[in-house]
Amino acid sequence: MSLAAWLWLLLAQGMFWRTDVRLPPGRDPGAWPPVCVVVPARDEAAVLPRSLPSLLAQDYPGRAEVFLVDDGSSDGTAELARELARRHGGLPLTVDRPGEPPTDWTGKLWAVRHGIALARARDPEYLLLTDADIAHAPDSLRRLVAAADSGGFDLVSQMARLRVESGWERLVVPAFVYFFAQLYPFRRVGRAGARTAAAAGGCVLLRVGAAERARIPEAIRHAVIDDVALARAVKGGGGRIWLGLAESVDSVRPYPRLHDLWRMVSRSAYAQLRHNPLLLLGTVAGLVLVYLVPPAAVAAGLAGGDAAAVAAGAAAWLVMTGTYVPMLRYCRQPLWLAPLLPFTAALYLLMTVDSAVQHYRGRGAAWKGRTYARPETVPDER
Repeated sequence: MSLAAWLWLLLAQGMFWRTDVRLPPGRDPGAWPPVCVVVPARDEAAVLPRSLPSLLAQDYPGRAEVFLVDDGSSDGTAELARELARRHGGLPLTVDRPGEPPTDWTGKLWAVRHGIALARARDPEYLLLTDADIAHAPDSLRRLVAAADSGGFDLVSQMARLRVESGWERLVVPAFVYFFAQLYPFRRVGRAGARTAAAAGGCVLLRVGAAERARIPEAIRHAVIDDVALARAVKGGGGRIWLGLAESVDSVRPYPRLHDLWRMVSRSAYAQLRHNPLLLLGTVAGLVLVYLVPPAAVAAGLAGGDAAAVAAGAAAWLVMTGTYVPMLRYCRQPLWLAPLLPFTAALYLLMTVDSAVQHYRGRGAAWKGRTYARPETVPDER
């Protein structure tokens, strides 16, 4: 059963394992449309010096400006942003604070709402929604707009290249992107008429007209997994979307300890499962069957002299390992990590169970001093 599952994933799950879905080249639109960059930020003083100057230094031929929305920071985020703008110059920067979010909004989306409201006064054609820990190459905005304009896309999103330096980051981070692509194969996301919709919240270029039709962000104000909710709302409103891996958009946020990575995953894992115990049980069973059975079958077969179990388990493990290799190459990691994917999957299984436990303890999605005890999930695909 595990081998059959891996053959199906290899051949019928949108070639999720391939890493060649990159930002399509776009033509110079001639008259470059105005763009506003919206950056929600809560206690981001540690990463802003590496990320904000990269936005201010964008080499964009049209009119562009940056709006950083300080979501109740206590570490001087707003003051540091203004100082960085004075020091580095570049695109105009506006820093503002919306106050505490209402109970029916997540903090990030409340900040995004405020930033979009400020931006609309400038009458932009596009909004770049990017996180405070994301650093952009100087031509990032230009390439995003050119790709959206040439391809007729209403939403263009790139999954930022995540930091992979510590031992735990090497073990866990490439698998995070791999599992995401397995759930939302990038080729299907960009296919017209396909139900699959997703985005990577660190870098989303959004056409203002599409945002208005989809009622963004009001329509997704409860969403903890806001990037997927955003993409579904835009695609559900008839918009065209594209998602791929980034080449020059990087996350600078470190996750040096297992505890940091655990918290990142567990805070939203149960929301991904719509807080449904049956989906949780099915997910645990699926992870065991797909990722843990192959090495267990090899070990049991060797111990019991069962050649068939060894052969089937080894074949499934080999397919699993082969599909993981392209992601390790993309993340610039050693290929000997590929056979360790079952161990990493076991960690993700425990993180998912812990996410459910925290939810039923009333802690929900805790992040930077806020707890969403019963966060809303993304809307169902239609």
